[in-house]
Amino acid sequence: MVRVAALQMTSGTEPGPNLEALAVLAREAAAEGAVYALSPEVTNVFAKDRDGLKSTTWPWENSPTIAQCSAIARETGLHLHVGSLVVARPDGRFANRSVLFGPDGAVTATYDKIHLFDATLPDDREYRESATYAGGDSAVVGEAAGMKLGLTICYDVRFPALHRALAEAGAEVLAVPAAFTVPTGEAHWEILLRARAIETGCYVIAAAQAGQHENGRATYGHSMIIDPWGRIVGQLGGEDAGVLVADIDLKAVAEARGRVPALANARQFSLSVNPTGAL
Repeated sequence: MVRVAALQMTSGTEPGPNLEALAVLAREAAAEGAVYALSPEVTNVFAKDRDGLKSTTWPWENSPTIAQCSAIARETGLHLHVGSLVVARPDGRFANRSVLFGPDGAVTATYDKIHLFDATLPDDREYRESATYAGGDSAVVGEAAGMKLGLTICYDVRFPALHRALAEAGAEVLAVPAAFTVPTGEAHWEILLRARAIETGCYVIAAAQAGQHENGRATYGHSMIIDPWGRIVGQLGGEDAGVLVADIDLKAVAEARGRVPALANARQFSLSVNPTGAL
């Protein structure tokens, strides 16, 4: 059994208060016996625009944000998984980077968000993550507190192939830090998370941003922990910061995969597209 925590936040536009809030939640998780804690996407800064990011983020090397997160991990003794930090890149764009710290404060794994949300919504609002962020190109399985951990970020949850690849590489737990909008959260959040758990036979730990933010955005919240059978072990609400703690039994991963061996039964196949219907 491993006691884990999902930290739900309402990050603002300045790193200082956000990291102070992270420290408070991490201490609470540790006090409740958690050995691993996951925070949401954009933990360090939820900026209003690109200029806001430029004034509040640093490059990876010698970043004070990394130093502060490392200090929180050391203080609490947690495997602290900062769901994502915004990191300045030399090319003027940013990395949306998940960072896993060991209890000694050392960085043990990083992952840059692969799938970027570029879309025009029905009300003509446009989201172009690729204009601000550089997408990653490598999937990552790390280790924390005896768990093999598949790293993802937010929009990645809509791409089953990534999660299958992580499970096939040995992941037992999928980390899903997010900042879902309220409309998409209401429609899809729970369904997507439970689907990823069921199809991979993994636990899913989903830490979300929640409530009304300083940048004018509203996020869905409802951080969840889901077992490999797709059952919701625990869930927070949609408005406030908080800590969700649960005990997970890694034996349940093998049990679920034994009952429905979808990973083992998968086969390679070819695809033929014949629009005319002719043979």
